[in-house]
Amino acid sequence: MKKILALIAALSLVTLTACGQANSAATLGNTSISQTELQSTVDTILKERKGIDVSQMQLESGAALNRSQLRFLIITKIFDQIAKELKLSITATEITTTRANMITQGGGEASLPQNLVSAQIASTNFDAYVRAILISDKLSAALKGSGVADKDISAKISELVVAKTKELKIKVNPRYGKWDDTTGDIVATDSAGTSVKAPATK
Repeated sequence: MKKILALIAALSLVTLTACGQANSAATLGNTSISQTELQSTVDTILKERKGIDVSQMQLESGAALNRSQLRFLIITKIFDQIAKELKLSITATEITTTRANMITQGGGEASLPQNLVSAQIASTNFDAYVRAILISDKLSAALKGSGVADKDISAKISELVVAKTKELKIKVNPRYGKWDDTTGDIVATDSAGTSVKAPATK
């Protein structure tokens, strides 16, 4: 009886693991981004476009929107990894202050919904975006402090991000495309765009 229960438990674990992998939109080392998380982001963006005049905006839809949002989720997690390894601390106060400054510079709270739609950032991911900006700023300050010229800082950060993506061995679910380490982006493939369908906005 015990052997049967052990076998059932083992099979259940395999099944759960397989399900987890099947729901993965991308993996970065031991970190996984689920299709559910990606779908939620896409749904939020499409919902927030309603009621906003998007006639003059060049907005992505369908497979292109899936790829860009998955890339956003991947890049923000890469910056989190870099910050953790370099022990760059980002406080809640820094996020709140920077967020408030960005909102003010963008025309205030009333303009925030339109600005987020234009930037194709889900409101639920705004803090993650702010955090990535803060990490980038701290990396810039550290590089400048180490003697790197201002004109070379952006390239150095890009090199750091690319090196980290190679280290993490990023894998993207084929239905969304394929990760390209050299460009730090998701390249469309024949099987891309068959999962999370984002209808074009009217």
